[in-house]
Amino acid sequence: MPKRVDHRERRALIADALMRVAADQGLEAVSLRHVAAAAGVSPGMVQHYFRTRDEMMTFALSVIRERNEARVTRAVAALGGTPRPRELLRTMLAELLPLDEERRADGRVALAFLAYTAVRPAVAAALHDETAALLAFLAAQIRAGSTHPRVDPDHAAVGLLAVLEGLGIYLLGGHYPAETALAALDAQLDLIFGPETPAA
Repeated sequence: MPKRVDHRERRALIADALMRVAADQGLEAVSLRHVAAAAGVSPGMVQHYFRTRDEMMTFALSVIRERNEARVTRAVAALGGTPRPRELLRTMLAELLPLDEERRADGRVALAFLAYTAVRPAVAAALHDETAALLAFLAAQIRAGSTHPRVDPDHAAVGLLAVLEGLGIYLLGGHYPAETALAALDAQLDLIFGPETPAA
């Protein structure tokens, strides 16, 4: 009787190898041959699951997204109850910053992927809905929690996402420590929500 192939397990094996190659050697090193060697399988097997390099890149980003979602979910759950909008956003955004080695590895891959998509509009299109959903979520929390009459939630959401991305890039480059990045994030949240006050 032929051995039954666990396609999910094999795909996960290849995905893990892809992430290791991208994190250790850079996105430019990601190829069917390099990923196959890292996974200990044949290039043909990799090509069975990912027909093109673009498919591998898109999958790599989806892996990072899933990891980020799991981190954020755990961090938000630890808040308990119903956190205030500012507290929720601060927890969520701080968790997305590359503040430890695991998140730095994912951040390097994500940053390289964004550069990769800059010259590949068809690949970049896959990110548009995700970005729009994140901005809508940020705007909804700002709308629910900000008391500043002059704060436009949609514009503030765009600015907050830009601050997050910028902080991430500079953290990856080692330009300043985690404490500086978190202080800058808090300052931006103060501009949107007002200075943080203890919960009643």
